[in-house]
Amino acid sequence: MSEKLLLEKDGPIGWIIFNQPEKRNAVSLEMWQRMPDYVKDLSSDDAIRVVVLRGAGDQAFVAGAEQLMKLVGPAYTKEIFFTARTDFSAQDALRMGLVNQVVPKAELESFTRNYALTMARNAPLTLRSAKATVDQLVRPDGDRDLAMLDKLIADCFNSQDYQEGVKAFSEKRRPQFQGR
Repeated sequence: MSEKLLLEKDGPIGWIIFNQPEKRNAVSLEMWQRMPDYVKDLSSDDAIRVVVLRGAGDQAFVAGAEQLMKLVGPAYTKEIFFTARTDFSAQDALRMGLVNQVVPKAELESFTRNYALTMARNAPLTLRSAKATVDQLVRPDGDRDLAMLDKLIADCFNSQDYQEGVKAFSEKRRPQFQGR
């Protein structure tokens, strides 16, 4: 296992940890090369339902420019690069769309774990369908694979998980989804 990129499994949660806090977790070539192996490992493990990416230390998640513009848009990307600021507050990051939630530092790990467990309790086929739907909707109209989305939705409704969800609802209990 690479020391700069760590992989941990904790029940239904897989953790990939960028472990270069002395460099604000800047992604190295070694880390990029190791990432596909870790993703493959986690995606082939039926017990893993959610993957959390995190940075080691408490100074930065990950330093770098990959996909920043898609996340925060061109105006904020330019502001970040042109000012070279590294002191954005949590509220700044929330306003920019760089993060979805802001919690006190002392609660971050437990909040993230509980949030991931909340997602992991949901039906895996439905989560896969929702993820694919969002991925397709951000594409130009002509590039969208609507047939694939129709199939994913049909797979959800024809699944054992759907039957389990209906049964659990009628029995007023939490469903036990299996991804089938």
